[in-house]
Amino acid sequence: MIADTPKPPYVAVIFSSLRTEGDRGYGAMADRMEELAKAQPGFLGVESARDAEGFGITVSYWRDEASVAAWKAHAEHAVAQRLGREAWYGAFRVRVCRVERDSGMGTA
Repeated sequence: MIADTPKPPYVAVIFSSLRTEGDRGYGAMADRMEELAKAQPGFLGVESARDAEGFGITVSYWRDEASVAAWKAHAEHAVAQRLGREAWYGAFRVRVCRVERDSGMGTA
């Protein structure tokens, strides 16, 4: 689903990843992280997709970089990050960007 974001500027965190095989608790943790992120101050929305080979991209949108930093430091999120490095991802990259323009059509 396309996130319904406000007028820019705001911050986007792009998380690109390549999953390892097997779930090993990943699905439940991913659901929990989305639920938890949505409750954080400054959270604006999220979009996510994963292909059959395990490559995925999740983009989360935040009001400002302070909101992003608070999310990165959240205790439960830190546990998920550690487990991601240890078990769930063969590779990943995090990119943080400032959104300057936003255009499109239809409802989000």
